[in-house]
Amino acid sequence: IRQQQEIHVVMGNEACDLDSAVSALALAYFLAQTSPAPRAAFVPVLNIPRADFALRTETTFLLRDRGIPAASLIFRDEIDLGGLHHAGLLSLTLVDHHVLPGADAALEEAVVEVVDHRPLERDRGPPCQVTVEPVGSCATLVTERILQGPPGVLDRTTAALLHGTILLDCINLSPAAGKVTPRDVACVSLLEERFPELPARDAVFGALQAAKFDVTGLTTEQMLRKDLKVISNDDVVVAISGVFEDLETFLLRPGLLQDLEAFCQGRGYAGLVAMTVSFNERHEPTRKLGVYSRQEPLRSTLCRALEEATTPALLLQPLPSPWPGLAAYAQGNAVAARKKVLPILRAAL
Repeated sequence: IRQQQEIHVVMGNEACDLDSAVSALALAYFLAQTSPAPRAAFVPVLNIPRADFALRTETTFLLRDRGIPAASLIFRDEIDLGGLHHAGLLSLTLVDHHVLPGADAALEEAVVEVVDHRPLERDRGPPCQVTVEPVGSCATLVTERILQGPPGVLDRTTAALLHGTILLDCINLSPAAGKVTPRDVACVSLLEERFPELPARDAVFGALQAAKFDVTGLTTEQMLRKDLKVISNDDVVVAISGVFEDLETFLLRPGLLQDLEAFCQGRGYAGLVAMTVSFNERHEPTRKLGVYSRQEPLRSTLCRALEEATTPALLLQPLPSPWPGLAAYAQGNAVAARKKVLPILRAAL
């Protein structure tokens, strides 16, 4: 890396779910194959410490299934982005997010491109190239980009990664889940047309969904770290964790309150929003929310913002909670996933 004139990092969000990881890997591979810059190194970075990778069970499953060893991956704690930026070597492409967390604010001026499917929360002027489209999976936007490029760049392994990611992200292209768009469907069809040996959709989705929701043996701390994002203002930091089991089951975990307190204190979080999701046999989601903070004013602020939200309306119904300091809700608007809830919480802070 030190011999290169430019280090072009492609990096997903800090939750590092399958969509973020595969979008970063596939786009960096495509750029490396097609870039006219002879001495630029294109480096996909998984935006978590390597020690957390084992918790991304659907990602470890798909990469292992496709013969990609973890030893070949680069994680956030293995590359000094701040040092590269300070040396004037860093160009940064963001995939599956477009707002860097506060701890990475210094890297903002290195961002040269954004590819995301979340609602746009901040504008970026030229020369930053921005692709923000309301599709079900960021991997769809990466697939479109690759398919528009030179023929022959897309190989079987990359196609399989993108194919599986779009199917998982869009709940097997089920309209009932409220995530899929015609562009997601078109990309899956094009990948299958180009590579007819790809496994059947149901088999791919079933295996990935089972891996994603396998929380067997995980501690509360590991469950909260498995799909974690963080928001902040000048005073407080709040964690938003995707939890892959029903909220009532989660609330019955022994010692849950002590675990939440230890998790927040150990990481400097003033509060935590746990967003649980489960699916029935028709791929229809059930979403529920738990809002925890020892600081009653902060908990009230977060709860009020979620209860009164209109873009979108979450249609919350209070649920009984066995723990003081932890409010629980059923979410009537089950198609409002975390990417739609994050802007509500950011505005509340």
